[in-house]
This record gives sequence, structure tokens and C-alpha cells, in this order.
Amino acid sequence: MVTVRINENVQKPWTNPLLLSTVIIILVLSFTHVPYKNYYGGGSILNDLIGPSTVALALPLYKTFHLMKHHARSIIISITCATIINTTLTALAAKFFGLSRLASLSIFPKSVTTAMAMGISDKMHGVEQITVVVVVATGILTSVIGAQLLALFKIKDPVAQGIALGGTGHAIGTGTAIGLGKVQGAMAALSIGITGVMYVIIVPLVAKIILGY
Repeated sequence: MVTVRINENVQKPWTNPLLLSTVIIILVLSFTHVPYKNYYGGGSILNDLIGPSTVALALPLYKTFHLMKHHARSIIISITCATIINTTLTALAAKFFGLSRLASLSIFPKSVTTAMAMGISDKMHGVEQITVVVVVATGILTSVIGAQLLALFKIKDPVAQGIALGGTGHAIGTGTAIGLGKVQGAMAALSIGITGVMYVIIVPLVAKIILGY
């Protein structure tokens, strides 16, 4: 609540509640010398809520089902293209920086919600811990600068805004989308599911073609 109030009063990208909360938690753990293992023992309870909270996003989607039907073709095509571009750039970056096989495979599902990303990482024999860190970092970055980028490129259509935020920042980006409006939130929730399916299909192909894995 404190970080939310700060964001409401200051309204700057760097005052994003999730970003501030993350920084505060890191500082507290560092100064108090609390081992991450001990912290995670209590925090893991919240991880169990990831699945139900993702499913709960179906509610705003149901309320705007007519929009999904009307834009079905453009939504599927845009998410498919975005997934191909995203995974290709990820593979090229991994190859350019000489990342190991484990690291390369672990960062692929960075734009998929945590529950799905861990499943993809496991199937590809990546490191789940690396995957979680990358997924959270991607979500926070999307939440911090996503709305600003949409404004910069003059993307005003609520369907496009929601798809962009949900398809890039998964559940965290969807939280930002919900703040923009009900339609944006619903489209972001839809984007999470479709993006996850596309990643399952496309990631192995891109990894094989570009990285040879």
C-alpha cells in the first residue's frame, strides 16, 4: 500500500509499485542479512496463488468476449509474429553474448507468465531459477515503461494496448493494462494464454534453427 500511494502521488516510471517493492525487499534482506532461503520459505506461499490469479483474469475476458471474436484474426496473427520476433531476438542475443546452453534455454520464455514459463523451461531442460528471474525482470520492465512506450508510438487502440502489455509483460504487464482500462485488461489476459501456446510451439523450433539445440 505504501508503494502504491507513492506512485499515486509522484506518478513517475521509477515509482512503479512493483519496482519499488522489489528494491525495498532487496535492501531489507541485504541490511538484515536474512538468507534468501528463509525469506522464500514464507514467500513461497504467494507463489501458490500465481495459478489461481492467472485463471481469475478470465473474468474481464468474459465480459469483453465480443471484442475477442471481432478481432480474433488480428490478435492471433499479431501474437504469432511477436512471438517469432521475440524468440528470434532472444536466440540471437544469447548467441552474440556466448551464453551457455543452459542459460540460453532458460531465458527463452521471458514473456510468458511464471507458471507457464517454468513448464517450458523444464521441458527444454533449462534452469527454472534463471527463468523465474528473467520472467519477473521482463514483467517489471514492461510495467515500468510499457505505458510510456505506447504513448510514445501513439498506440491508442485499447485492444492493441492490452495485447502489447500482456504479450510482453505477462501477468505483471496485465496489471498495468488493467490500470489503463477494462478492455486493455481483458485483451492482456487473453494475450497471456495465446502467447504461452505460441511459445510452446515456436521456442523449440527457434532454438533448433538458430542455436542448434
